[in-house]
Amino acid sequence: MDTTIENADDPGVLLLVGSSGGHLAQLLALRPWYESWRRCWVTFDTPEAVSQLGGEELIPAYHPTTRNVPNLLRNTVLAWRVLRSRRVAAVVTTGAGVAVPFVLLARLWRVPTVYIEVYDRIDTATVTARLCRPFLSAMLVQWDEQRRQYPEATVVGTLL
Repeated sequence: MDTTIENADDPGVLLLVGSSGGHLAQLLALRPWYESWRRCWVTFDTPEAVSQLGGEELIPAYHPTTRNVPNLLRNTVLAWRVLRSRRVAAVVTTGAGVAVPFVLLARLWRVPTVYIEVYDRIDTATVTARLCRPFLSAMLVQWDEQRRQYPEATVVGTLL
């Protein structure tokens, strides 16, 4: 899979979206890949996330996201504002619920969307991946076994 985003004048900003904790840790493991990109993070404003992202641009998302319709709507408005106000080169996410509105709206704007299924879901698909899957430019998995759920996915190996 070619992950280069070409525009010599302004390649835009890489939008890294994920819940805090393990989802964020897996995105942080991609540092060698995204290091040269202008980037912006969307995650929860927790002390751990703020500490891990020290100095990075952080847009706080609303949580909890599980079965919380008001926060889904708030995050949808947030995604709309972020995608409308910036030139986003791509959205890269490991989930969870905060990713859904960003992936859906990015796809509407024809922004490439990449989902990386989390490390610890080998035998079953996550709800977030199932919701995002129809709107993805690329589905990446960390284990060969995960291709049973996502036959079209590219195996990239473990991030952690």
